Amino acid sequence: MTLRGSAGRRIAAALAAGALTAVLLAVSGSPALAQAWVPPAGAGSVTLLTQYISNTGHRLDDGSLIADGKSKNVALYLEAEYAPTDRLSLSVGIPYVFARYVGPGPSLANLPVDSCRCWHAGWQDFGFTARVNLLGGAFALTPSVSYGVPSHAYNYEGEAVLGRRLQEVRLAVDAGARLDRISPKLSVQGRYAYAFVEQVLGVPNNRSNVSIEPAFQFTRRLAVRGLVLFQHTHGGLRVPADLMTPELFRQHDRLLRDNNWRLGAAASYSWSRLDVFGSYVEYMDGRNTHAGRVFTAGVSWPFEWRMR
Repeated sequence: MTLRGSAGRRIAAALAAGALTAVLLAVSGSPALAQAWVPPAGAGSVTLLTQYISNTGHRLDDGSLIADGKSKNVALYLEAEYAPTDRLSLSVGIPYVFARYVGPGPSLANLPVDSCRCWHAGWQDFGFTARVNLLGGAFALTPSVSYGVPSHAYNYEGEAVLGRRLQEVRLAVDAGARLDRISPKLSVQGRYAYAFVEQVLGVPNNRSNVSIEPAFQFTRRLAVRGLVLFQHTHGGLRVPADLMTPELFRQHDRLLRDNNWRLGAAASYSWSRLDVFGSYVEYMDGRNTHAGRVFTAGVSWPFEWRMR
């Protein structure tokens, strides 16, 4: 199997793993690329994608589903990635987000941002990621660090908002293996990430994310992936048990104890100067989270530039 650093294949999987809640795009900030192999020195890419999120209800702390409070989110995401060495990859990106509350009933907080049932739009969070490849070849191991910071003081109260407006630092490790003994076209990757999230009102809200991604390279240009995704929040607020004060209620949308698991699939097709990709993710179950699904599609333009 050839893993030639296609930005389309990397981003298709990573963005399919993006968080559903409040269009966090791969969990608050930059969609840190869930990829164990890094591009070769001098290789880079510019990526533009769109993501559609349909929130079809809310799951409470006991797991029960409320099929109301629906909302829709659309995001345009621009990212640039570059590898100054064979071991180091750097990326920066930012999404422009559209959000709308659709009901049918009033939202929990019944705020004007939701009650108007209109679209709200704006820039969300800058994301910066550095990945360092420790092992390459048939087995790869790549730790990374990411930093997400709000681009401005946007509104975070309600359903039709741009995001959570919280800073966070994520430490992650990706491991990947080519399964040549089974098929030279088959590989599998795994990722664990821990996010240190800015605290509000003293409520801890750090998060663990795990992904497992089997991949099959049908041809040199066409690749597909399966996606199994888990999220566990270390702390956070339970609904409705922890919404005991007006201040906690105001903050609950960005401080939920969001635990969930998701299934999805992604595919990409690569040309010499262009990659296209798409993915679909369905929320299967969870606590203090949304129900819904995520569609992602985009294009990536690879380039080469040697630093002197």
